[in-house]
Amino acid sequence: MGGSGDGLHPLNRRQMTVARSKAITELELLVIDDDALDIVITWEQVAAGGGAAATVIGEAVRGDPRFAAGAFSLENLRHGVFAQLPAARIEELLQRFERVPMPRGQVVIGEGEEGDWFYVIESGKCQVERVVGGVRMAVAELRSGDAFGEEALVSEARRNATVTMLTDGELLRLSKRDFTHLLAEPLLHRLRWAEARERVARGALWLDVRYPSEYQHDRLPGAINVPLSEVRNSFTVLDPETEYVVYCQSGRRSSAAAFLFAQRGFKVWLLEGGLRATQRSSAG
Repeated sequence: MGGSGDGLHPLNRRQMTVARSKAITELELLVIDDDALDIVITWEQVAAGGGAAATVIGEAVRGDPRFAAGAFSLENLRHGVFAQLPAARIEELLQRFERVPMPRGQVVIGEGEEGDWFYVIESGKCQVERVVGGVRMAVAELRSGDAFGEEALVSEARRNATVTMLTDGELLRLSKRDFTHLLAEPLLHRLRWAEARERVARGALWLDVRYPSEYQHDRLPGAINVPLSEVRNSFTVLDPETEYVVYCQSGRRSSAAAFLFAQRGFKVWLLEGGLRATQRSSAG
């Protein structure tokens, strides 16, 4: 509202500060979040560089209806898979994404397969299934703007679920090599054992992403247990303002967990080498 709060500081910063304003006719006010506007402008300018993904976002930020719900929706750019991406990496990332049409019923990734691609859903819906006790069960439904396939790439493990197209759609995919270089490594902040203990001493919390049975056996003092499979469910439970040092036995599961948390804006560090590294340090 004119004359109060952020209304005193218009986006055109060269103008003098507004002390008071008064409507002399009926009007409608358009409120623009400065941070959101900056994000949109950044991606819009980078999108001019070309490439399949750049075309998608270029259309989106110029008013395409998909801007409200697509892979490059404002919500996704602020809080989703691309939210924490360093601005310097945006142009290269857009050039590396491949756009792939997918028909309904197409299996995109299969449980137990080697990880080779990271995916973002541009349009359409997918179903996530896992085999539990010999029975295939649907565990989640993904839609436009959601990403999948990162866990196997970060942890260098096999796929832990099958993802199938529920509808016709289009996916953006990134190779394992490009994913590691452009997305994963910029978000993974590694700490050695001594550095991790020092950060915890200053107020960070240990976050154990192993199974509860492992956690009960040899957890670190004061550690919170959030198994890797439950990480996404914990986003609304854990305090995003708290600092966390994530660990597992070897560093594989914790790498995947740290990446997922970092994507959502959590302040996380990765204990390099996991508990095995701490045991080697103690032995040395």
